[in-house]
Amino acid sequence: MLVLVGYLVVVGAVFGGYALMGGHFGVLFQPVELLMIGGAALGAFIAGNNGKTIKATLKELPLLLRSSKHNRQLYMDLLALLYELLAKARKEGMMKLETDVEAPASSEIFARYPNILGDPSMMEFLCDYLRLVISGNTDAFEIEALMDHEIETIKHEAEVPSHSLSRIADALPALGIVAAVMGVVHALGSADLPPAEMGALIAHAMVGTFLGVLLAYGFVSPLASLIEQKVAEAMKMYQCAKVTLLASLNGYAPQLAVEFGRKVLFSTERPTFTELDSHVREVKAR
Repeated sequence: MLVLVGYLVVVGAVFGGYALMGGHFGVLFQPVELLMIGGAALGAFIAGNNGKTIKATLKELPLLLRSSKHNRQLYMDLLALLYELLAKARKEGMMKLETDVEAPASSEIFARYPNILGDPSMMEFLCDYLRLVISGNTDAFEIEALMDHEIETIKHEAEVPSHSLSRIADALPALGIVAAVMGVVHALGSADLPPAEMGALIAHAMVGTFLGVLLAYGFVSPLASLIEQKVAEAMKMYQCAKVTLLASLNGYAPQLAVEFGRKVLFSTERPTFTELDSHVREVKAR
């Protein structure tokens, strides 16, 4: 929703200001130049990216119109899940987690947290490292290094759509200049026209530069920035799980381990110690 609101503000400010200065909107209606800029940008996008990047970018674009799922409730569910798993391991032994980890869909603990269970990437991350912990002979430093490498890989993959859109945003002003130059060439090729008509052709040509800059910084670049923000929010899930599991490996009790994980969250979504404790009790009482 905020994306659409932002776009309305951009359009309203730019074209509203143009109207206030007495501009004529008919001059700005240049579908051919828009076709040249948009078509060239699309072609550059296809030529400059492989199939995986194109697919990931197209998949990500519709999701930008939705609100972020990485809110306080989701983080509280993750911490509560980790607390329950670690508490069970501490009380009954780490091997007792094997059934939950190998078949999370049929686990009573995981079933209480459908938001986490419905995230395949997060579930794979949790279950893989819990398997390593269950197997024994695990060194906390080696596990931490492995987690860092995997989180970096996940982040790099998630940021691919952002990078591809940023490159298109960087190219759009130049493509607008290309369209403008083509318009100027057309105008100069019609030098025998009266000055009034020649001026109209030059004005039409300049619209290309305007459109390229507006599309770049008013429409495409904000999408790339939004994806980066969403990736940063998503990475907090993995960092929270990482810190919690490492704290448990280093001998901290489950209640203290989840406190370590809670501290790495952004302040805007971080639950208080009391809120997290109440949430765990509430879920377990269902």
